[in-house]
Amino acid sequence: MASVLNVSAYLFTRIDDPAALRDELRERAATAGLRGTILLAGEGINLFLAGGADAVRGFLDTLRVDPRFAPLRAKESWSDTVPFGRLLVKVKREIIRMDRPEVRPQDGRAPAVAPATLRRWLDRGADDQGREVVLVDTRNAFEVDYGTFAGAQDWRIERFTQFPDAAGAHRDDLEGKTVVTFCTGGIRCEKAALHLRDEGIDAYQLDGGILGWFEEQGGAHWDGGCFVFDGREALDAALAPVSSSREQAAA
Repeated sequence: MASVLNVSAYLFTRIDDPAALRDELRERAATAGLRGTILLAGEGINLFLAGGADAVRGFLDTLRVDPRFAPLRAKESWSDTVPFGRLLVKVKREIIRMDRPEVRPQDGRAPAVAPATLRRWLDRGADDQGREVVLVDTRNAFEVDYGTFAGAQDWRIERFTQFPDAAGAHRDDLEGKTVVTFCTGGIRCEKAALHLRDEGIDAYQLDGGILGWFEEQGGAHWDGGCFVFDGREALDAALAPVSSSREQAAA
């Protein structure tokens, strides 16, 4: 049985002292023997960590003692080995770069759609009011190529900073419809939904992202795997590592 616990988590919350917090979290994570990446910014925290289950969960529990991080939710998956080479704790201008300072999820989340609700909409072909549902993949093109929701909008962006301009170019595809943005864990689709709502689009984020969908709905309405930013490369709908494209080519 796989023994390494991998977690991904983010939370948009105001952090006035990210540099001071960086040193504290680096020491705490290193003492726990964890590897991965923690990003801090004035707008919140984004982390990908791996290690023994007790160590990882203990680190998160201690983090949640801080009222700023009490709502932090983590998505778990397992592997045979640690998929990170080292521990990095960095301070950034944004925990996910969009270059749109007016988009401030730390001041309030975008409306979210639970996986069960989206599953119902997709199964029936419309939302509960009978409106057309449009899924928008907010990830980079190479990530989308690993897998995505059937029929989702894919704007072939190369980086998330291109999303607002791409949304403007595809506004006619979205207007008057119920739009659900999605990404790996939820961080990009949260900013994307807020931006779209600022532009007058009825947009929502998929709560928990793709990994949350896999956890609750498996592979329903999904084609392929999900790229992850660690040594596993991609996960299947059971949240297990899948063979890399290199391994498949060599087979």
